[in-house]
Amino acid sequence: MDLTAEQQDCLAQWVAQGMSLSEIQKEISDQWKISLTYMDVRFLVDDLDLSLQDREENKKPADNTGAGPVQGADGLLNDDGGVTVEVDKLVKPGTVVSGTVSFSDGEKADWQVDAMGRLGLVPARKGYKPESEDFMEFQTQLQNALQKQGF
Repeated sequence: MDLTAEQQDCLAQWVAQGMSLSEIQKEISDQWKISLTYMDVRFLVDDLDLSLQDREENKKPADNTGAGPVQGADGLLNDDGGVTVEVDKLVKPGTVVSGTVSFSDGEKADWQVDAMGRLGLVPARKGYKPESEDFMEFQTQLQNALQKQGF
């Protein structure tokens, strides 16, 4: 895909601001009226040699002792700094609903529910398995988040 210099600058700004690929996909659709798949956006960012950044508010503090409430991406406060669940605004291909989860030990994973209602968890670090308490909290938060969205 060929972008104008202005569009390339705008895309670079979005990446520098820490926008996720799904957020960038939505902005491209809203502002430029161009429909791209999630993977097309990924390739576009790679083609422009841009590196995705973490937003400062999403970074977990190194020392969690005495830390106050942690605000999740959904705007809900998580008092214990534990498990935080996010639901993607744009659903990943092949899923009914998808998102990300951050566990209390700082590990992250993508999650998805397919058309058969099966939950899939894809950890960022190969071989990672969350503690059973974290996984139960994840399931509870996921159920609550999905109920709020009408699932």
